[in-house]
Amino acid sequence: MKIKSILVTLLALVFLTVSCSKDDSSTPAQDTGTITGKLLVKNGSKPVGGALVFVFDDNNKIYHTYTQANGDFSLEAPVGQRKLQMQTGGGTNFRTSLQVTVVKDQTLTIDPSVSRLDQVANMAYVAGSYDEIQDIVTGLGYTITQITNTDLADYNVVSQYDIIFLNCGAKQGYVNAAMDTNLANFVTNGGSLYASDWAVAYLTGGSSNSHNCGEAGGFIPDDKLCSKNIGASTTISGAQVSDTNLATALGFSSLDIEYNLGSWQNVFSYDATYWDVLVTDPASNQPLMIKTTNFSSGTVSEPVGNGADGNWITICHTDDSGTPITITIDAADWPAHEAHGDSLGSCTSTTNSGTIYYTTFHNHATGNIGNAGLILEYVILNL
Repeated sequence: MKIKSILVTLLALVFLTVSCSKDDSSTPAQDTGTITGKLLVKNGSKPVGGALVFVFDDNNKIYHTYTQANGDFSLEAPVGQRKLQMQTGGGTNFRTSLQVTVVKDQTLTIDPSVSRLDQVANMAYVAGSYDEIQDIVTGLGYTITQITNTDLADYNVVSQYDIIFLNCGAKQGYVNAAMDTNLANFVTNGGSLYASDWAVAYLTGGSSNSHNCGEAGGFIPDDKLCSKNIGASTTISGAQVSDTNLATALGFSSLDIEYNLGSWQNVFSYDATYWDVLVTDPASNQPLMIKTTNFSSGTVSEPVGNGADGNWITICHTDDSGTPITITIDAADWPAHEAHGDSLGSCTSTTNSGTIYYTTFHNHATGNIGNAGLILEYVILNL
């Protein structure tokens, strides 16, 4: 009897312990609804693929998804009044916010007329030859200002912008040490650059283009990138989109790229720890499009462009699965994110610099550049 009594008591204690443990660890499930829509560029002419769409709940938990190549998205979101945010490129230069009301087990469809990606960046370009990236920018409904090489030598001008596009043929023999210094400072302090083909001379040196490694001038170290203008007029068939995120955003992983002029810049050598390769020639395994977010060799001072207003900050937020996500938020929301364990700056960069994209291809005089045009649109929205 005594043994039986002890066993009964032990079983009761075990049952009580398990029951208490279960009650203590359980939390009520978050009620959710669904938000659907299609994200378009400013003038509604094109969908935006690969954009981050997200909301936060009352405990700063992120609910997020990405737009498909056709711009469509479907997001499970916590009920209540929420700020729906849509961003590309970490949200520094292009982002949109909408106030929405999420109802339990109901679907809210966003009207396409308000689901447009807004430009918050100040953008400028230097005119080139057979390369007019500004036409693609304005064709999406965004605004851009023309500046000159002389302007690049004046940091008061350079620092007004968030993004500067350097068209192929833009340098035109202009060599100026102040321009090199200004571009280095611009990127170090958060500005982003796009350079195409011969405009690699702005990055690595050279007067109008880059004939060889170690050209005088530029601001990218010679051991990070070497390009030679030895490309022949040709069409590269089946160029590979080697970056998974880019391929998903575009909806394809290979394309034909026409180089309608000879002497285009070949990437002869590059530092694979410094550059991300986005598009590759399958025959030579040569990079055709690269980017870096880790440049830092200029003077760190004040943020450039719209980043100088201090109302928005870029942070690295970690979701429940431990995945880091780069987002740009209202600076007033930072204390809650800091308490959540988030950190200032991009998740993918060791610096606070902007992004540099370099493409060996561009739009050209014949007009029809096929799917390469979709890649250039992606570059614009992700700088």
